[in-house]
Amino acid sequence: MDSCHFCLKCQLCFLSARKFTDKHEWISVENGIGTVGISNFAQEALGDVVYCSLPEVGTKLSKHDEFGALESVKAASELYSPLSGEVTEINAALADNPGLVNKSCYKDGWLIKMTVANPAELDELMTEDAYEKYIKSIED
Repeated sequence: MDSCHFCLKCQLCFLSARKFTDKHEWISVENGIGTVGISNFAQEALGDVVYCSLPEVGTKLSKHDEFGALESVKAASELYSPLSGEVTEINAALADNPGLVNKSCYKDGWLIKMTVANPAELDELMTEDAYEKYIKSIED
């Protein structure tokens, strides 16, 4: 697990602001390329991830499209694209070490990188603060 998840002030962790979906994916965009992963809340809920099914590079995605799945010792969970775009890279390290999703969901355990086709879609996602409030609301 990342050492300072949900830290809103640590500039080392948040090089560019993460945005979140209500399905617990996050995206961080830099120079038109979005890095996508799952939130700390999601990885804790899943438990130990044992397998990652990810799309091929070049796959075109629309916002909310299913792009893969994570399997854990206790559940399987589909993955949904937070934005529209094209997959430019997958995290190949997850093939041999899917547990990176649990150990470092915001850094080494990212899932895919994608071009951002419509930057305005970012405005529809939750900020870190809004996501924290969302998690609290679903936990109650």
